[in-house]
Amino acid sequence: MSFLELRDIRKAYHVNKETFPVLKGINLEFNRGEFVSILGESGGGKTTLMNIIGGLDDDYEGEVLLDGKSLRNNTEKEWDAYRRETIGFVFQSFNLISHLSILDNVLVSLEMTTLSRQEQVERAKTLLKVVGLSGHEDKFPNQLSGGQKQRVAIARALAPDPEIIIADEPTGALDAQNTLEILALLDEIAKDDKLVITVTHSQEVADHGTRIVHMENGVIDDEIQVQPSYRTSDKTAKPSTKALSLWDLVKMSLKHMQYNLRRNVLIVFGASIGIFSVIMMLGLGEGITGYINHQIYSQVNPMSIQVAQNTKHTDPNSREMTKADVNRLKQLDHVESVETGYLGGSGTFHYKGDNVNVSRFQSTNSTVLPKSIKWGHFPKDGEMAINIALAKHYYAKDPKKIIGQTVTFFIPTMNNKHQPVSLHKKVKISGVLGDESGVILTYKTIQDFFKTKNMTVKPNFATVNISSFAFVKGVQKKINAIKDPIPDSSRETDSRYQITGAGALVDTLNTYLELAIWVLAGVSAISLLVSAIMIIVVLYISVTERTKEIGILRALGVQRRNIRTLFISEAFFLGLFSSIWATIFSYVASVIINHISLATSVDYAIIDIHVLYVLFGTLISILIALFAAQSPSRRAAKLDPIEALAYE
Repeated sequence: MSFLELRDIRKAYHVNKETFPVLKGINLEFNRGEFVSILGESGGGKTTLMNIIGGLDDDYEGEVLLDGKSLRNNTEKEWDAYRRETIGFVFQSFNLISHLSILDNVLVSLEMTTLSRQEQVERAKTLLKVVGLSGHEDKFPNQLSGGQKQRVAIARALAPDPEIIIADEPTGALDAQNTLEILALLDEIAKDDKLVITVTHSQEVADHGTRIVHMENGVIDDEIQVQPSYRTSDKTAKPSTKALSLWDLVKMSLKHMQYNLRRNVLIVFGASIGIFSVIMMLGLGEGITGYINHQIYSQVNPMSIQVAQNTKHTDPNSREMTKADVNRLKQLDHVESVETGYLGGSGTFHYKGDNVNVSRFQSTNSTVLPKSIKWGHFPKDGEMAINIALAKHYYAKDPKKIIGQTVTFFIPTMNNKHQPVSLHKKVKISGVLGDESGVILTYKTIQDFFKTKNMTVKPNFATVNISSFAFVKGVQKKINAIKDPIPDSSRETDSRYQITGAGALVDTLNTYLELAIWVLAGVSAISLLVSAIMIIVVLYISVTERTKEIGILRALGVQRRNIRTLFISEAFFLGLFSSIWATIFSYVASVIINHISLATSVDYAIIDIHVLYVLFGTLISILIALFAAQSPSRRAAKLDPIEALAYE
């Protein structure tokens, strides 16, 4: 039984509904130890026959048998394994991978074996020594002569110890001396109990083997036995093969990126701009939110919130906070105490014959900190603290002069008969508030205003003091969730209470700021679309540039899915490196901006980049890159190996 047998192999190409026969019934037998030259002029079908024997073309009629077993029904996975284990290709144009060193070119085949990494390297170096290239391991293909390149190709073909070496015009691009040396090498390979099949149109090359098969117009028209075959020994053990591992593909991707370092640096820089913009917008939002909260909470107690009845009524006296309301609030978890107070809608300030309206006044409570007083002191009974705008109205050059002055304050309200009345009383200015809020008085002072008309003030808000800042938001949610057991059309919603004062202001501001920042981040994210398009274009260019490399890898037995993974790996690293650079740029920019803001009147770090924002940017960058790689990687995987090898 022959080692390799071809039975009635027929092959035709179809162009514009016309059929062009190339192989017209080829019957041949081959054995180990033979050096067979298939001789004939160009166009005779020699290369087509070699592609069929090499497992690159399975679209034919007839049968190819290996050790008596037909390959007719091989799956794609089995064809890949066949090329890895049985076939070693030597090409006329060498077909070395330009961005890999000589050693790495040989290792590509060895990485698909079960040998350890050390064993792979040792075998690759041994083979390079056998072909006369010891000491050239770290050189690249463009640093070698034609004869040296062909020697590398032979070493690579021998690396997995295949049983068949197919050499397609192996000396076509070499001078006479190199031709003799390459033929001698192929002769030695045949003597090592392997089957060597060369395709040539040179009679001189054909005469060097053990047998000549002449082809013309798709048929065998002559066979000549030049000398006996070299069959000398039984089949020896050889390393088993496997598909390329993910790590091998990752290393190959990184080597290609390093080979095109300048271009990839520009791609990474361009893609990082979008990620940088998103991270900076999120960091800016966090910083500005923190700054506003800091400014507000520097004036008010962050662990105290004001709660009022949720009603449409504008009359402050109609929104009484009863003892039942106070007790209900006290029962909430993490609430330490509850105090009542009075908030007035408006008032009139009279001093030096000049009346000034104020938007609101309220009783002192734990939400307003003593440090909110810019000048003077916190008001006591019979005193009032006013905002800085009001103080500047009377003393523009020196607002502090108003401290200690006695003024008249008017409070418009309704009596028990719902008739409008005006309460007024003289009070002393104790201090000036550092913000633009209204005025504050003690609850006792407000009671005294009402007593002037024999009226009783009713508390219309409660200050809820919480045990820890960590529980503030939780308590606010619980208060907003309290429903009114009896539906009341005067309420804004079915909630009984609403958060007022600084707590409500902070929440509202934070909500609007968060929305605005995410909108800005979304606008910045448009640049990510540009990044995705750029990566798609670059990968499509890479597929075109590496078409021949893809053909080489497929000829060596690399699977389609490995080709796809190769390009996806490259895209992954483009996304990862882009996010790394974006993170570096973001932190450098934040340090510079924060240094400037801390040195100005702002006196606050307005860029606050959280680790979560960096992780978010990294994830988005990688996902965009992987998404962009899908179409180019599929195209690369679908390339026909024969067409890819012929690509120039």
